[in-house]
Amino acid sequence: MSFSTRIPSALAGSKPAPGAPRARLLSAAPGPGLVPAILVGMCAALCSAAEPFKPLPQAHAHNDYEHARPLFDALDHGFCSVEADIWLMPEGLLIGHDRKDLRPGRTLQSLYLDPLHQRIQANGGRAYRGGPMFYLLIDVKTDANETYAALDKVLARYADILSVVRDGMEEPQAVTVVLSGNRAIDVVAKQPVRYVGIDGRPENLDANPPATLFPWISASWTTLFKWNGEGQMPPAEIQKLHDLAKRAHDQGRKVRFWATAEKEAVWKELLAAGVDYINTDKLDELQKFLTTNATSR
Repeated sequence: MSFSTRIPSALAGSKPAPGAPRARLLSAAPGPGLVPAILVGMCAALCSAAEPFKPLPQAHAHNDYEHARPLFDALDHGFCSVEADIWLMPEGLLIGHDRKDLRPGRTLQSLYLDPLHQRIQANGGRAYRGGPMFYLLIDVKTDANETYAALDKVLARYADILSVVRDGMEEPQAVTVVLSGNRAIDVVAKQPVRYVGIDGRPENLDANPPATLFPWISASWTTLFKWNGEGQMPPAEIQKLHDLAKRAHDQGRKVRFWATAEKEAVWKELLAAGVDYINTDKLDELQKFLTTNATSR
């Protein structure tokens, strides 16, 4: 839609309908500076309304594909990380939490990789123009090795937007893919060129593998902590949380928890400990919380 179709007809120069009262703005015979000033003001208002949400690096959309508009709802809320579950089926890499949710056409490419590719091209090489790295966490639901063999071929077609590791050296791009669920760890580790990193677990910190291989450390909150956001978090658990985050950060890794209670009290403790990603299904609530509370990392 052109700008002239989005402003009142009097300003756009159109004629009123027969018998309709003439616009007061026209009869007022404005001075030479009035109409330009009005147009500038209206343009500023329209442009302001079109401004995208501020990118929120700590926001992670858990089971993103269950939202009405997979990927796009998260992007419209400023999220910088989304999660997609994939199943290797005859129709390709289908998206869904359970097998019963799978539908032909709802593929990793159609819901995520193609839209991201188009958006990044339009935004000067980033998911958000001038913004941070975007993460795509891919949770494999079918056989680890077979699914990864298919996934690797698909990702290679999007090499111009995906971070890549060549002979152990990372070359960052607009999107970094992290492999979770059924992970073909041995296969990935032996590849000279790969487009994924592994979603590690706390026990992986003991061996301190390369951060390019295990860039993330993720864990179930309920496995490590009993506190669910009610009352005060026990001091011992606060210390445990901070220690885990610090240990991962000292090794150059990012931290995420799943199965956290969707409560601001929990989110505040995660931020205080420096946890990199807050898992949520509640896009609106987390966006509002992070916009108010988060500091850039």
